[in-house]
Amino acid sequence: MTFEELHLIPPILNALRQAGYQEPTPIQQAAIPPVLEGRDLLGCAQTGTGKTAAFAVPILQILAKRPAPKGKRPIRSLVLTPTRELALQIYENFELYGKHLGLRSAVVFGGVGQAPQVEALEKGVDVLVATPGRLNDLIGQGHVSLADLEIFVLDEADRMLDMGFIHDVRRVIDKTPEKKQTLLFSATMPPEIQEIADRLLHDMAVVQVAPPATTVEKIRQYVYFVDRENKRKLLAHLLANPELVSVLVFTRTKHGADRVARDLSRAGFSARSIHGDKSQNARQEALAAFKEGRCRVLVATDIAARGIDIYELSHVINFDIPEVPETYVHRIGRTGRAGLDGTAISFCTADEHADFDQILRLTKGNIETVEDHPFPQQQTEPTPKEELARIREQRRQEARERRARRNSQKNPAPTGQAEKNPPAAQEKSAQQGQASKNRDAKQEIARKDASQGGRNTASQQAGEKNAQDKNAPKKSSRRRGRGKKNRQESTEPPQRQYSEQMNVKPSNRHPKKYEYKDNTRLKDDIITYTPDWGSPPSAPRFQPSSSARKKPQDQPLSDKPFRR
Repeated sequence: MTFEELHLIPPILNALRQAGYQEPTPIQQAAIPPVLEGRDLLGCAQTGTGKTAAFAVPILQILAKRPAPKGKRPIRSLVLTPTRELALQIYENFELYGKHLGLRSAVVFGGVGQAPQVEALEKGVDVLVATPGRLNDLIGQGHVSLADLEIFVLDEADRMLDMGFIHDVRRVIDKTPEKKQTLLFSATMPPEIQEIADRLLHDMAVVQVAPPATTVEKIRQYVYFVDRENKRKLLAHLLANPELVSVLVFTRTKHGADRVARDLSRAGFSARSIHGDKSQNARQEALAAFKEGRCRVLVATDIAARGIDIYELSHVINFDIPEVPETYVHRIGRTGRAGLDGTAISFCTADEHADFDQILRLTKGNIETVEDHPFPQQQTEPTPKEELARIREQRRQEARERRARRNSQKNPAPTGQAEKNPPAAQEKSAQQGQASKNRDAKQEIARKDASQGGRNTASQQAGEKNAQDKNAPKKSSRRRGRGKKNRQESTEPPQRQYSEQMNVKPSNRHPKKYEYKDNTRLKDDIITYTPDWGSPPSAPRFQPSSSARKKPQDQPLSDKPFRR
């Protein structure tokens, strides 16, 4: 079957042809016709089979044929995804398939500033791709309205449940109109997903290309049984093979991803890490470097890897065995996409045998064991839980100590004078301690004398002390650190002495009294007064005449009201 047989419009056919699409995949052949008919859809297909094009292509054709309302473009189609990477990937596909249609698309997700996203929404969009958290925030702020929504897509529904987004998804669904077309896609089909599908979908078409949670047939799967301490050595040994062109390594924890990427970089391999604690810009930069070939190894966690769509990813390595068997399907589905070959390698320790057995049952034993490798497994029995907890705590303690050493090397403590001369500092401290002890002893004696009422004893001691002071030589009142000139006894007032030292004129607290100056050479005699703010003048400056107007308080009161 070809895309022309699916009755697609020429602008979309041209875009698919320019993107290199030759024929539709099975999920696209089964999903596109019912979506074009306007029916709800439940799609269950393994990852890497072209699910995005299966709903993006018919949505674009439906919106292109329906005229948009006048004025600002309302959101007519909403695609809800669990992660930022997957949202960006779907948005890029919408832009790719609809570049000849004149429709507008936008993507919103958390972890970055919302100002550019709000600006794009204000211009009006036809298709919005979003993550649940940021979408609910924008709806609450009034930037997003879903009143005119026509098509709603819930992608990666099973992963949405695993990540705990079900409550956010329900809040979004409550904001959508009752009459709409709903498309639900999921790589696995647990009972919870089936229940949600029964509640949301009406007159639905079920598309199930492959059994749930099956792996792509063209992916070669291998397992290496190895001890935990040799996992990194085995990874470096495998990466020495130039056939591993681009490798995606999965770890269970964020710290594990950083640790593996750091060790690979020290070993000479170009490696980056990507996980939820990284900023969105850092994640996009690492993913772009991996896609462009500037980075050979990308170490990721399960959540961060959702939406990583690399056309020619050669190998996927499970550094840690996932606890959930379905997660294994999502991981290895990053390779072998669009019908290409791929290789999936797993490292399994004795503590991970139980999880690996569940994966074997799910994949029906299609995993080959590699026994010929330089780091065969020595420990066959799993570690007891108590011992495993102790080992993990010990590793955490060692990591804290390493961080403390690195911080101390980066920021060494400043060395002061006491460190340069420790003996002198110790001697000074000892002298201060002895003086403090003597002072405390004297205070204790004084308190005892006062409590016993020993007034005579106290007076005798005071007399003896006065006698000693009279007989003792006079102490100089000079201060240390002053110049020779200032050491001599000064008879000047302290105010003037201080003013001269500070080069400041003394304040005129007692100003001169009024002076009469005979300025006969001027036109008239002028009496000059020096203001005395401390006391009133002895005589007024002028004598009022008898005809002068009296002050208001000297005038008698009048019964007449005052008029202006």
